[in-house]
Amino acid sequence: EAGSEDIDILPNGLAFISSGLKYPGIKSFAPDKPGEIFLVDLNEDNPRAVELRISRGFDLASFNPHGISTYVD
Repeated sequence: EAGSEDIDILPNGLAFISSGLKYPGIKSFAPDKPGEIFLVDLNEDNPRAVELRISRGFDLASFNPHGISTYVD
């Protein structure tokens, strides 16, 4: 809803999107909401972003993603 900060598309058509970056002095659409990572399968007829669940034990309150990259082995 508030836009993405970065996107990385894998060769198989899966796209990972980071969202929720906050900078001091720049308006945030959701200042109290932590950052998020979304997945989009670009091979689908109607692709839609699905929020990925982040593992327990991760400090979500301070998650402020700036960029995203993937490594394919």
